[in-house]
This record gives sequence, C-alpha cells and structure tokens, in this order.
Amino acid sequence: MRSLRLRLFSFLLALAAVVAALVGGATYVSVRAETDALFDYHLRQMALSLRDQGRIADDERAVLANPEFDYVVQVWSIDGVQLYSSVPGRQPALLPPRAVLGFSEVQIEGRRWRIYSAATPLRVVQVGQPLAVRRQVAAAAAWRSVLPVLLAAPLVALAMWWLVGLSLAPLARVVQAARTRGASALEPLPAAGLPSEIAPLVEAFNALLGRVASALDAQRAFVADAAHELRSPLTALKLQIGLLRDAPDAAAREAALARLRAGVERAAHLVEQLLALARAEPDAEARVETIDLAQVARAAIGDAAALAAAEGALLQLDAPDELPLRGDAAALRSLLRNLLDNAIRHGRGERERGPAVVLRLRSTARDGVIEVDDDGPGIAPAERERVFDRFHRREGSRDGGSGLGLAIVRAVAERHGGRVALAEAPGGGLRVSVHLPRT
Repeated sequence: MRSLRLRLFSFLLALAAVVAALVGGATYVSVRAETDALFDYHLRQMALSLRDQGRIADDERAVLANPEFDYVVQVWSIDGVQLYSSVPGRQPALLPPRAVLGFSEVQIEGRRWRIYSAATPLRVVQVGQPLAVRRQVAAAAAWRSVLPVLLAAPLVALAMWWLVGLSLAPLARVVQAARTRGASALEPLPAAGLPSEIAPLVEAFNALLGRVASALDAQRAFVADAAHELRSPLTALKLQIGLLRDAPDAAAREAALARLRAGVERAAHLVEQLLALARAEPDAEARVETIDLAQVARAAIGDAAALAAAEGALLQLDAPDELPLRGDAAALRSLLRNLLDNAIRHGRGERERGPAVVLRLRSTARDGVIEVDDDGPGIAPAERERVFDRFHRREGSRDGGSGLGLAIVRAVAERHGGRVALAEAPGGGLRVSVHLPRT
C-alpha cells in the first residue's frame, strides 16, 4: 500500500471499527445489566404487591393468565398448598414449591428462570421469568442503541476520507510544485502553511536545492574559468609548434623544442591542478580514515624534492614521529604538496642557496596544525583573502603558476572541517597555517 492517504484512511477506519465494536459490546453489556436490574425490580414489586393483597381479583387473574404475559405467578399457603397459579391446570406446578426467599435462578424444563419469592405469615408468593426473555429484550435494546452508529458509519468513513485528503493537501501542493518544474529550476519549494510534520522535510529539501544550486554555480564558474585558463596555454602550444616547424636551423629548432616542452609542462601542471581542485571540492567523495599526518608530510616532501632541486631550495621538516588524525590521506598530501610548491616558487633565497622552506607539524588537544614558512616577500594583509580565489595571480609574480594552489589548500581544509590562516613568518616571509580537527 503506497498511498499515504489510503494508508491513513485504512488505519483510521480500522480504529473506528474497533472503537465501534468496543462501544457496541460495552453498550450491550450495560443495557443487559440495566435490563436485568429493571426486570428484577418488576419481579420484586409484583411479588410484594401480591403478597400484601388479601386475594387476587378476577381482573388481575385474567391479566396474569394472559399467554402473552412473560411472568409466571404462583401463590402457596404456608403449609405448601398451591393457592394460585397464572398457568392454571398445570400439574405439577411450573415453579418449585420450595421457594428461596429473595432472588434465585433455577433450571426448569431446560430453561433458566429468574425467580423472586416473598413470604407472609400465611402464604408465599413466587414470581418468575425466563432468562431468555431478558436476553432477547437486552439484545433488542442494545441493537437499537448501536444501530445509529452503524447507520452513521458510511458517513463517518466519507468524512474521514475527506479529512485525510484535506490534511494531505499541503503535501500535494508541494508535490505538484516540484512536478511542474524544469530540470534547471532550483528555487525553493513553497513552505508557507505546511504542517509541522511536513515542514522539516520541505525545509531540508530546500536546503538540498540550495546546496545543489551552489554546487552547479561553482561548477559553471569552474568550467568557465578552466576554459579561459586553458585557452592561453593551448594557443601558446600551437604557436610554439609553428615556430618549431619554421625553425631555419638546428639551434632554432632546439630552442623552439625547449619552449614547447616547457609549455607542455605548464599545461600539464594546470590540468593536474584543475583535477586536484575538483577532487578537493567539499561535496566530492572522500575516503576518511585514521592516518598518520607525519607520514603524509614525509611523502609530500618527497613529491616536492624534484622542484626543490630545480630551484635550489632547502626543505626542512619539523614534525613528531607520529601525528594521528581522521582524514583523507590523498587530499592532505595534495594540500601539503601545494603548500610546498608555493613556498618554493615564491621564496626569495640567497645568492649561495635557493629558497628556504620549513614544514612544521604540531598538535593541540583538538587540532593537528600544519605550518609552512618561506623566506619570500610575503603577502600584504589586504591581499591575503584574495589569494584564495581561483586563478588569482599576484601582480609581478614570476613563477607562472596556475593560481590554484591556495584554492586547493582551502578546499581540502574545509572538506576536513578545518581552516587556513596566513601570517608573517618569523624570517619575514609568509606563514601558512592549517588547523585540522583530530576527530
């Protein structure tokens, strides 16, 4: 049963049927008890009225002898002689001659009788009634009490069906609003007037639509930026291929080939950075596990060794033997690699040596902290927030980077619930600090 309306209606109808059955049963028991009490009252009043009479008048005899009269009346003398019976001529007497004063029940000719006996010094009066008559009257009275409920049951069922539909109408409006939308319509669904049971669902769905819209906007912006950024290196590669083709001699061809090789490396680096940024997005799938950040840092140092050797940079690692935390090892390795690459490329260095880069790991009670210091010119405080934008390149930059390094760092940190901060390094360069929750 997939229809919520039909399911609710079925449950309510079953509940109404159970309640009606209980009410009918209770009514039957109550009416039967009241009928028994009423008939007992009549038995007692009749016996007492006959007990106090001197004799039974002829008109009373005619009434008591009426075949439609449900009661049997017998009067006995104190010594056991039958003085009167409402069923004359019956031998032996219908009711037992030995009477129990007050109420009693006896089995007579296969039928249960309710008898009330009253005594005076001269006679005993017995009034009896079959219990089957009582049950019949009680059942008829109970049926008359339950009959209105049964007659009203179809109307109640229709009212329940209408009320269930009326209660689910807000949900139907939400469904209709969602059904009539196009694939690109990500505006929130109407939440006004919704019941408290449905409103959280619609609000959560609207929040999901908001996240999807943000993700699509970011994806569109990313695709547009990537297309713009890839256009320049691809155009440069085409020009360099043309120069290589038109080179007049071997030396010119060798120079053109070197420029082509450098262009291919820059394009490959840009594509690699774009893929790394896509993998670092907060909504991307992550493999979260317990890792050793110190071991990841040593692997990142190994990744950056080739660039450091080419730039003549000095890499230094200051880390404990182990620093466990929960995270994605591949994403954190990419974060560290980008921090090291930026520090190597932007470091100033001295004449006798290249840039000096220090990677430091430490831990607090709640966080694992990554710090990367370089000895470059640093970043002015007013510009520090802008460097996290995608494809942002600082004016006068000589490294020819893609402008994605710090964007990748922030994306990975946010995906781990962390944060990134820029400050001045003790040596005058830039310090990048990343705080990652340990759990």
